Amino acid sequence: MASTISAGTTSGTAIAIAGDTTGNLAFTTQSGAYTQTVPNATGTVMVSGNMPAFSAYNSNSQSVSNASYTKIQFNTKEFDTNSCYDNTTNYRFTPTVAGYYQVNLAIGNGSGNATGYTLALIYKNGSAFKTNLSQPSVNGPSSMVSAIIQMNGSTDYLEGYWYQNSGGALNAASGQQYTVFSAAIIRNS
Repeated sequence: MASTISAGTTSGTAIAIAGDTTGNLAFTTQSGAYTQTVPNATGTVMVSGNMPAFSAYNSNSQSVSNASYTKIQFNTKEFDTNSCYDNTTNYRFTPTVAGYYQVNLAIGNGSGNATGYTLALIYKNGSAFKTNLSQPSVNGPSSMVSAIIQMNGSTDYLEGYWYQNSGGALNAASGQQYTVFSAAIIRNS
């Protein structure tokens, strides 16, 4: 069964919203000059209530031992739209909606000049999953990695790690401009 909803004014400007038996939805001006068809598609309509996104940063300088992979404690949330980021115990993002997520991780060197290199690593489900290319020295402002990662919306989780081999301990810089972990859904699965 097809039906149409029309809205307009006495001057003739109007829009008609019509559905057909295939499930398509068409938006048309009264004169028919412009039509936009929304095809029948399966999946979940993304609305603000089911679009997880977060951003958190390390508000305390965190020591990282030489030649070790260390989880950074992103302990201060800037925002967390679906309460999917734990900033007190596990420091991990566990989204509740299956989909593809844009994930960004930046970790600043808060110790100044040193030799060696650093790596920023996104861990998925407890294992290294994505990393940046090696930095030739740790003198740069940060190690960064960015990736699109598919998450199942129930058990998958992400964490941010830092590796450095300067020969001694280094500090992951504190502050929202230096050491930041964020993710946002870009498409549902």
